[in-house]
Amino acid sequence: MNFLEKITGSDMTKEMKAFEERAKLLPADYQAAWNKIMNHLWIYGDFTGRNLMPILDHALELLEVTSADGQSVNEVLGDDIKGFCAALVGEEGSKTYRDKWRDQLNNNVARKLGGLS
Repeated sequence: MNFLEKITGSDMTKEMKAFEERAKLLPADYQAAWNKIMNHLWIYGDFTGRNLMPILDHALELLEVTSADGQSVNEVLGDDIKGFCAALVGEEGSKTYRDKWRDQLNNNVARKLGGLS
């Protein structure tokens, strides 16, 4: 990856297109699960989402392998896809980008207010 690709995010666009092509080869129930995983994981991303690329790759690989083995999507992921995604990123209490921005804003306001006293 060169500097221009990293700045523009074109490397991630290529990677996301590759993920979507791979996901199209999955059975319909696995494709639906992939879409849910994508929706639930993005809230744990940083500003660019670059930190999620390896996680998305491994999640898609899990779906590919288990569908090839003939397992049902419920056997693999269970009923709680949101919990599965939280487990992928670390733990249930993992901070989302909203939490990080909220903390940053609160710290900035507290610092400014502290300087006024």
